[in-house]
Amino acid sequence: MAFMLSYIEKDSPVHRLSGVTKLVIFLLWSIITMAGYDTRIMLGLCAVGLVMFVISRTRFTEVSFIFKMLLFFMALNILAIYVFAPEQGVLIYGTRHVIIQGMGRWTLTAEQLFYEFNIILKYISVVPIAILLIVTTHPSEFAASLNKIGVSYTIAFAVSLTLRYIPDVQRDYKTISQSQQARGLELSAKASPIKRLKGAANILLPLIFSSLDRIDVISRAMELRGFGKNKKRTWFTDKPFSKADKIILFMSTLLFGFALWFTFKDGNRFYNPFQ
Repeated sequence: MAFMLSYIEKDSPVHRLSGVTKLVIFLLWSIITMAGYDTRIMLGLCAVGLVMFVISRTRFTEVSFIFKMLLFFMALNILAIYVFAPEQGVLIYGTRHVIIQGMGRWTLTAEQLFYEFNIILKYISVVPIAILLIVTTHPSEFAASLNKIGVSYTIAFAVSLTLRYIPDVQRDYKTISQSQQARGLELSAKASPIKRLKGAANILLPLIFSSLDRIDVISRAMELRGFGKNKKRTWFTDKPFSKADKIILFMSTLLFGFALWFTFKDGNRFYNPFQ
């Protein structure tokens, strides 16, 4: 069972970038994705994100669980949008081209399909970059990056501990699951989905107690070492800026400015192909 959302040590151009560079790129990327609905910009972001994923040498199997969860929640979101707001696309784009005449208010229109396609693009644009930020940045370096952009080092350290703790939680879950199966609890594919769900629920209680015990140990160790006493701290894994970092940051800033201008140049953040 592969670890999910944990640092994967590799030698790639993305891994060699400073954590600050990757964090700033992710923030700019998120702003562009959330601020606008320009399909052309989001398609460009998807293409660049795919290229970055390939350059990082991250295998899909290493993060496949996260992408499966993304597809599941994306499908739920798309379905919920259509159920509760089937005419949202018509309201946004100002036209109505009916594809399938449905029952009552649930009529399928080209505008609604295009609107929900843009929602899908938002997911595809930002989630892979968020995953790359985590799997290519060491947790301690990520904490140092947060501290560099003004986040309190206590909060940054808490984020670092959370990222370090995700693989531990998954490892504990696997250990407890194997122990339960050794005692006769069937959790394999042979059991029914309901029985497997009940078995997974039985694992949660010991997992919670083991997690609380580990939290108590870590908090006591940090308190004994005087963590949080001083206003500032140094970072052992802080990576200095390289020439590549400066070039990437400069190009990212230019592209960010261009994307903002292109999205809002006509005073509307929605790209409308129906007019």
